[in-house]
Amino acid sequence: MDPIQTEIVVGGAGPGGYAAAFYAADRGKKVILIEKDKRLGGVCLNRGCIPSKALLHATHLIGAARESHLRGIVFDPPKIELAKLRSWKESILQKLGQGIAFLAQKRGVEIIHGRGYFEDSRTLRVETEQGQKFIHFETAIVATGSRSAMPKAFDLGNPRIMTSREALEVEDVPATLLIVGGGYIGMELGTVYAALGSEVVVVEALDSILTGADADLVRPVAAYAKKAFKEIRLKTKVSKMATSGKQVKVEMELNGQRIDELYDRVLVAVGRVPNCDDLGLENTKVTRDDKGFIQVNQRQQTADPAIYAIGDITGGVLLAHKASKEARIAVEAIMGEPSAFENVVLPAVVFTDPEIAWCGLTEAEAKQRSLHVSVAKFPWAASGRALTFDRTDGLTKLIIDPQTERILGVGIVGHGAGELIAEGVLAVEMGATAKDLALCVHPHPTLSETLMEAAEVFFGHATHAHTRKSSA
Repeated sequence: MDPIQTEIVVGGAGPGGYAAAFYAADRGKKVILIEKDKRLGGVCLNRGCIPSKALLHATHLIGAARESHLRGIVFDPPKIELAKLRSWKESILQKLGQGIAFLAQKRGVEIIHGRGYFEDSRTLRVETEQGQKFIHFETAIVATGSRSAMPKAFDLGNPRIMTSREALEVEDVPATLLIVGGGYIGMELGTVYAALGSEVVVVEALDSILTGADADLVRPVAAYAKKAFKEIRLKTKVSKMATSGKQVKVEMELNGQRIDELYDRVLVAVGRVPNCDDLGLENTKVTRDDKGFIQVNQRQQTADPAIYAIGDITGGVLLAHKASKEARIAVEAIMGEPSAFENVVLPAVVFTDPEIAWCGLTEAEAKQRSLHVSVAKFPWAASGRALTFDRTDGLTKLIIDPQTERILGVGIVGHGAGELIAEGVLAVEMGATAKDLALCVHPHPTLSETLMEAAEVFFGHATHAHTRKSSA
């Protein structure tokens, strides 16, 4: 059978892969997109970003209804219909998957469902339900993503020990749930299950949850979690798990003491590993680092001239929007354009309650690098809009170069922080100064005003806060 000829083949149809395929097709290239799942969208759409945010929205309504009595509006206790909740969530994923397939068709991107394997640096073998297909390409872009890590000590084949993939299916609401890992996945899904009625315990080996975010931004999230969860245990290591009837027996070490406890379900959220296995990379010149991630340069090129890689498969911060940005860089590099992943401002968002978002330089990074910066903070307790939400637990902060007054970083914790951070990204990306932000008129009453007022705090004349200009 003669191989199929194409200019670019893209392996993986997640936010990086389909973005690369679509952009390359828009630039006039003949593109084939390979995806092993029946529905396009990758982990983000099917088993990550989208379903988790759908569940977070749905369960936030439970808390909102419970708290509404403070405003004179009383609801009956909610009745949870898990089958209907799953069906609603699935309908969202179905619509998005169909949308991506429609856009691929309109662009002339050929989709082949199957598992790709490199025979050499120019040939991809694809195992499909109809049999093998061979694709001869000029350039390949690997975008096969990552999967939840499951340490061997926990991998018992017990369905009650879950990764985020199984947890997002919400098969039931366990009476007791242990979450191993206090990162964004563990905290987000802990928020969902606590709202549904589970007694949630989070254990984290480090001395803080949500490492990477500044401590003052994490504080309101930790305060909420202490009320919503049964317990958060820091500096705690889980050493062993075992099946015990219809429960999981967990052995952990806390303050030098061994503890044995039983849980109805356990969620393991201790990181992600790259989907590099069984790709045939050994038949190419592609190299991988000690953690298994594909090594690339700033133009997303691997050590093999014909192969590029983007997204989670390349390591670093594992974010969908990073993969989408790298997709464009890879395509532009293939087109011979001077494009590179340099000085890119990547926002991070944790969709807990409240949300945390940041971009650019953090205060913690500035201290680690011994950089002299000014930190301007505006508390949401002084925001009229935050008061109307009954969400005054927020904070907006700016990291500013005291010499040039340029905004180096932005951090926000509070209701809708993920929507607000884009203005911070724009400010850092465009090299805006605190004066620029302070002079931009923001609509009142909105939470966006907190960015403007934080800039005014830097100059010591914020309308709704009495502060003095100070450096940190």
